[in-house]
Amino acid sequence: MGAHAESIALVKVAAHAASEKLAENMVALDVADRLGVTDAFLIVSGGSEPQVNAIVDEIVAEVLDKYSMRPIRREGFGLGRWVLLDYGDVVVHVQHQEDRIFYALERLWADCPVIELPAENPENQ
Repeated sequence: MGAHAESIALVKVAAHAASEKLAENMVALDVADRLGVTDAFLIVSGGSEPQVNAIVDEIVAEVLDKYSMRPIRREGFGLGRWVLLDYGDVVVHVQHQEDRIFYALERLWADCPVIELPAENPENQ
C-alpha cells in the first residue's frame, strides 16, 4: 500500500523548509508497510545545535503555513542534537551530524522504500 499522497506531499514541504536552512543529507522513507502507525520519516542533518534548531523552526513554520498543522509532539527541541516532529502520518527527525552517524536511522529502516525528494539546496552539494 505505501505512504499516502498527502503524507508524501507533507514530506516534500518539510524537506523544502529544511533545505532553506541548509539541512544536509535529507532522506525520506516510506515506512507505512513496516510501521503501521505512520506513513513516512524525513531524516535531515544540521552541522551545529543552532542550525538543528533553525531547521526545526523553519519546518514548523512552513508546514503551519501550507497545511495549518502543528506537530502533535515535538521532542528534543532546544538541545539541538535530535529533534523529533510528529505530524501523525509523517515524523521528521532533525539530527546533529554526529548523532545522525551514531544512531544511523537509515540503516534501521533500510528495507523501506525511499521517497524521492527535490534536489537539496545547491550550496549543500
